[in-house]
Amino acid sequence: MRGTVIHAPGDIRSETLDDPKVIEPTDAVIRTAVTCVCGSDLWPYRGAEPVEAPHPMGHEYVGFVEEVGSEVTGLRPGQFVVGSFATSDNTCPNCRNGFQSNCLHREFMSTCQAEYIRIPNAAGTLVALDETPDEHLWPGLLANSDVMGTGWWAADAAQVRPGSTAVVVGDGAVGLCAVIAARELGAERVIAMSRHESRQRLALAFGATDIVTERGEQGIERVRELTGGIGADSVLECVGTAEAMRQALHSARPGGSVGFVGVPHGVALDGQELFFSHVGLRGGPAPVRRYLPDLNERVLSGRIDPGKVFDLALPLADVAEGYRAMDERRAIKTLLKP
Repeated sequence: MRGTVIHAPGDIRSETLDDPKVIEPTDAVIRTAVTCVCGSDLWPYRGAEPVEAPHPMGHEYVGFVEEVGSEVTGLRPGQFVVGSFATSDNTCPNCRNGFQSNCLHREFMSTCQAEYIRIPNAAGTLVALDETPDEHLWPGLLANSDVMGTGWWAADAAQVRPGSTAVVVGDGAVGLCAVIAARELGAERVIAMSRHESRQRLALAFGATDIVTERGEQGIERVRELTGGIGADSVLECVGTAEAMRQALHSARPGGSVGFVGVPHGVALDGQELFFSHVGLRGGPAPVRRYLPDLNERVLSGRIDPGKVFDLALPLADVAEGYRAMDERRAIKTLLKP
């Protein structure tokens, strides 16, 4: 099969790899319908994370069940399924508490930019649809496997409530999906922080009510101006840098909440500052599996369309161009078609 391999920062290749097989009785193998490049894939691509040896890439996927292990229940070949970037048995205490991304048997997916994928913990990870959806819905369902699920977690962790004011820090795919989530959870006002016109337009289409182009202290001051000098009820941090975290914490009102879902790089918190701010903080890898049934239904019904974050579609063989386009901010998110 064809699959994506990173060899070094900036060196992404489409190569011939061995077809995956069922190894554990709880595994399944799926044939990829569509996959994509994630903003977090750019960390190793840019050299911000080490690439010690060539390895496969990708953690977002939807596809068709090809084969299941002997202990897999509820799945059969031919079904169209949506999964998560973190596998889960969906039965352990952490899963039952709604944190499937911290399953006691969790494995992080890392081979999904490929024609076929082995899915560990398949029965607890994959959500099968009643029938194969129309292809125009595949991008939205693919978004659910990570960026929409992660944006929803950002809003949930930030305790977005009906009638509230929310700020979204970050205008990548997760940040844009977080705008959708904030509106779906009832935020009356959604302030999107973005300096890129095309992303601003999409944020507004997704339900943002205000755009803030400033960053750093100026961005914080602008948010305070828009919120009567107090700050927002909820802030959704969708980047992962120290600057973004500071902007998030200082944009929240006393007693407000920050949901942080950007993978932290160089982020350090001042305990004294956090203590006296009265700002709540919660984040981590999104428990996508918790939200999948609901998000899938919202996409299938047409209520939301997070697939709009894919503004570049390429054959899987051209994956290197997909990385370049996102790295150079010529694309928000690249859809890959096997």
